[in-house]
Amino acid sequence: MVPVNSLKSFAAALAASAAVAAVSAPALAKPPAKAPAAAVKSKGMVAAANPLAVEAGLNVLRRGGSAVDAAVAVQAVLGLAEPQSSGLGGGSFMTYYDAKTRKVTAYDGRETAPAGASPDMFLNADGKPISFLAAVVSGRATGVPGAIAMLHLAQSQHGKLAWKDLFGEAAHLADDGFIVSPRLAGMIAGPFPQAKQPDAVAYFSRPDGSRMQAGDRLKNPAYATTLRKIAAEGPKALLEGQIAQDIVARTAQGPLPGTMTLADLKAYKPKASEAVCRPYRIYVVCVPPAPSGGPAVLEGLGILANTDIGKHGPSTVRGWYLLSQAERLMYADRDRYFGDPDFVDVPIEGLLDPAYLKARAALIADHAGAPPAPGKPKGAGVRAPDATLEPGGTSHMVIVDAEGNAVSMTTTVESIFGTGRMVDGFFLNNQLTDFSFSPKEKDGVAAANAVAPGKRPRSSMAPAIVLDKQGRLVAAVGSPGGNAILAYNLKALVAVIDWKTSMQEATALPNLIARGEPYWSEPEKFAPGVVEGLAAKGVKLQGGGGAEASGLHGVLVTPKGLTGGADPRREGVAKQP
Repeated sequence: MVPVNSLKSFAAALAASAAVAAVSAPALAKPPAKAPAAAVKSKGMVAAANPLAVEAGLNVLRRGGSAVDAAVAVQAVLGLAEPQSSGLGGGSFMTYYDAKTRKVTAYDGRETAPAGASPDMFLNADGKPISFLAAVVSGRATGVPGAIAMLHLAQSQHGKLAWKDLFGEAAHLADDGFIVSPRLAGMIAGPFPQAKQPDAVAYFSRPDGSRMQAGDRLKNPAYATTLRKIAAEGPKALLEGQIAQDIVARTAQGPLPGTMTLADLKAYKPKASEAVCRPYRIYVVCVPPAPSGGPAVLEGLGILANTDIGKHGPSTVRGWYLLSQAERLMYADRDRYFGDPDFVDVPIEGLLDPAYLKARAALIADHAGAPPAPGKPKGAGVRAPDATLEPGGTSHMVIVDAEGNAVSMTTTVESIFGTGRMVDGFFLNNQLTDFSFSPKEKDGVAAANAVAPGKRPRSSMAPAIVLDKQGRLVAAVGSPGGNAILAYNLKALVAVIDWKTSMQEATALPNLIARGEPYWSEPEKFAPGVVEGLAAKGVKLQGGGGAEASGLHGVLVTPKGLTGGADPRREGVAKQP
């Protein structure tokens, strides 16, 4: 586990800068009488966390590109204009909807631990965990980046334009410069240890040595050069050759040097698989499999399927109470059992079994008590408790193209500016701190999310796509936010499906994160009487909590066309070409 003092320090830093295969239901209800949205002609839509990135995606759609083509362009700009959240040196999960086949594919671009990684790599000589604040800026925090390799795989299967033609806008912005946004400026000036690292200080300093502020123009010609190499060579440009050598050299530097080698980078392989899909109400929700947090969101929905939350909207005490208690149960199971399924058995079928979900829902009492213990689903082994921190530093995009294909993609460098170390114009991730620092508990039981060579760390990223019973697109949504992603996504899905809100309304609703003992939230945003009513039921809302502010982005298909949502807590927009 990460020491409590380190958690509090990092949480304070975050707070300072913040300016169903699935869900059980007795039976599927009949679909809506009106033809669902997917039948509506549209030019598409892009929803992402930065207007420059959205415009790059829209330009790809205007040129006849696919949703995946646009995602490549959006990621290239996000890595430049929103480097605190994602980039070329990070990882990603994507769910992709094919309008012709009505199938949803999951793409896994999660980083991997190098061959030299070990279960005790985040322990001191005395066997106790090192401080998180030391680990997060270390060389050993960086995993082999997978976002670009994953995008290349998806684009090779679903792209319409040439790969080499998807990076021009980002390269142009890097060469000529872009205007530093207020959010980026806040991160630059924030108390984060990464922002104080030499690479970050050098990059974000004016000629006179002062830190860049909102409105300044920031150029990154090294990033432009890297993009042009990736455009010409594909992910090999990042995972082999000079850039790979630069990554290895930078991670090998102290303090706490890593073990990454050129062989680790060259061996990286993204994954494509069937999404995990389960019914919820009259719809089907699809997410990537573990180690993503998607199946945990499906469990949360499956628990709520056994409640009457649909009768109690966002202005009611009961609606939020049920959501909070479902979150507690969802987190208890996710924190105990989730890890990389290539290394540990993750009991997804047991967790999503209708009988198990019904039993978990039955634990929701009229008054909240102590945090629930993890359940015992079928296929679950004995696992140690896990308190992995999972701080924020992530972004989400949703893209629908003119043919109705859709991308829901969450992308990350882990926490703010990754490790704060840069090579060739981009930040390196600190994704390996998403592993459990303690591989075992005192009784010797192994943590599902312990470090191992080649292993992917557990993730909360859970990009979701919603279909109707006929397999037609209904919605796509997702959020950044560290471990709070599960709560953010669950809230948005409940809002759109059960509470019948618009996507924009869903993104703006108050956040409530119920993981363990505290109930972190935004008390000032709830409807009158809700905070007091929840307190009377044992749910005492606390502001802050250190969770990265949500960045929900989504698209909803309606009989009149596409409508989008962009979280007002961020700087994003949702626009059509």
